[in-house]
Amino acid sequence: MVSSPTRSQLRFLRDAARLLNAGQTRSLILSGNVADLFPPPDGDGNDEWVPLPELLRRSWSVPGRLVITYEINGPLRFQSEAVQRRLRDAWVRWRTGLGPGDLALQRLASGQSPGDIDAGFDQLCAQAIGKPTLALELLRQFCCCSRLEHQGAPVLREDLLIIIEAADLILPEATISSLGDADRQRLHICHDWFADPEFNAAYDAVVLICESRAALNQRIARLPQMLEMTVDDPDLALREAYIAHEDIPELSPEDRTRLALGSAGLTIHALRQLLLGINHNHGTWSPALLIDKVEEHLLAQLGEDSISFSRPNHTLAQVMGFDRLKRFLAEELVPRLRHGGAAALSGAAVCGPIGAGKTFIFEAVAGELGLPVLELKNLRSQWFGQTDAIVERLRRLLTALDRVVIMVDEADTQFGDLGPGSHETERRLTGRLQSMMSDPKLLGKVFWLLMTARIDRLSADLRRPGRAGDLIIPVLDPSPEERQAFVLWTCEPVCLAPSHGLRKRLLAHTHDWSAAAYASLRRELQAQRNTLGKDLSEAEILALVEDRLLPPLAQVRRRQTLLALLNCTRRSLLPDPEVDEATRESWRRELAALEMTP
Repeated sequence: MVSSPTRSQLRFLRDAARLLNAGQTRSLILSGNVADLFPPPDGDGNDEWVPLPELLRRSWSVPGRLVITYEINGPLRFQSEAVQRRLRDAWVRWRTGLGPGDLALQRLASGQSPGDIDAGFDQLCAQAIGKPTLALELLRQFCCCSRLEHQGAPVLREDLLIIIEAADLILPEATISSLGDADRQRLHICHDWFADPEFNAAYDAVVLICESRAALNQRIARLPQMLEMTVDDPDLALREAYIAHEDIPELSPEDRTRLALGSAGLTIHALRQLLLGINHNHGTWSPALLIDKVEEHLLAQLGEDSISFSRPNHTLAQVMGFDRLKRFLAEELVPRLRHGGAAALSGAAVCGPIGAGKTFIFEAVAGELGLPVLELKNLRSQWFGQTDAIVERLRRLLTALDRVVIMVDEADTQFGDLGPGSHETERRLTGRLQSMMSDPKLLGKVFWLLMTARIDRLSADLRRPGRAGDLIIPVLDPSPEERQAFVLWTCEPVCLAPSHGLRKRLLAHTHDWSAAAYASLRRELQAQRNTLGKDLSEAEILALVEDRLLPPLAQVRRRQTLLALLNCTRRSLLPDPEVDEATRESWRRELAALEMTP
């Protein structure tokens, strides 16, 4: 028997029943984690975890309600032989006009069994196998039969509850012009069915099961009568209950707790695979195994083209220079992220010129926290409607995860334009990601890091407080004092103690270099040392440095620096915290002049 804390987690089941019982809708979409396993209903007598259609059938098979389940490749499934017989009798009375007594007399007089006089009921049910168009029309006719009366009495006293599995395969999202004749016919049947005022005023109900509402044809999904209930990924209590259900003797109570905590993001199916492997190994497991399973599952759910995982192995101690920024990150940002709660940040934007070291520094922040870094790469899909499905899947997974940092590099290209000329999919994608950033359910669990050299291209909605605008951090080129440390770090692999003269000449030559340029030079010096098989002389180092010419990006980088300075939300992070408004105005004028320059 499932423990009571687990039953309370199936809120979608209770809320969906409330919507149907109240008559708020007669057509309901169940979306989300619909392909998983769920604990059996209370008092079921069977402790095996079941798929969602079976859970609905067992939970909603109550007196006064007949449950019919349909899947695209199977027959119409009735909850019992008695239910099928009740519906067959109602169908015959509706089709033949015979009352219950007349029907019984005709069967006795002809010597036929009850199944012989069925007005085509059994034949139609058999023909519906593998023919979704016929099946949908037959189910719609069942609802018509259910709400009609014969000689002042209803032909069927019970209410119908019809569960349609994989509704997105039966009614796929696509433009009308690209749909085949059969798809259009099914669409027309369902539109007439769910929009019919008589159907909505009666007591029968239809539940469509699909992973994403976006994958269901929008002519159906957007009907005002159609409501949606989301099936969330399993939370901690549900995972604990399933681990207890599997009952692996070799696992200690502490191991079970650690498994439940570390398996955030896994479905019950994925957790079952993990537990089967642990059971086969006689209870042996490691945190690394759990981490690998979670990452493998998330990549399978969202696709390797959409996300990637990284676990940075460097911390702020390995970041060269940026002393004031590192102090701010260590003393203010990292503690807020660790503590979470009401004081948590939803996200931050990191801006600055290209090559300043934005990604490296904030990977170090994630390394300090010990949190996984989920990098969003490309959530757009070439398939119609698939982008919305990916975003919905991402939201569910983020809700189920414990703590995660989401890093979006080149955020100005990842988040689409919201202007009137932008594509509708781009607007929906950006709008949904923005809503996730300010979702109270994700506050303290998900920290968004938007990295961009072009902060002005991020929408105003993203830069407002409550989203990334809570903290906009500039990462600028090294200060003159920091450049000395960069010069020493650059020469370290090939020359442990450069002379004062060499340092002076290198500082003069690299006075406008970025952190990335220093890192590139360090790698080149190392490559030269490997080629020669010895440390380089100061003359060789100087010759190699003076031979380098930087790309002509000074104007571009200056513009990006000014944008970072003007958008910074902390005075303490500016090169001069005491900067006055006159100086800021001069930055605006310089930026305007650069933008006018071709």
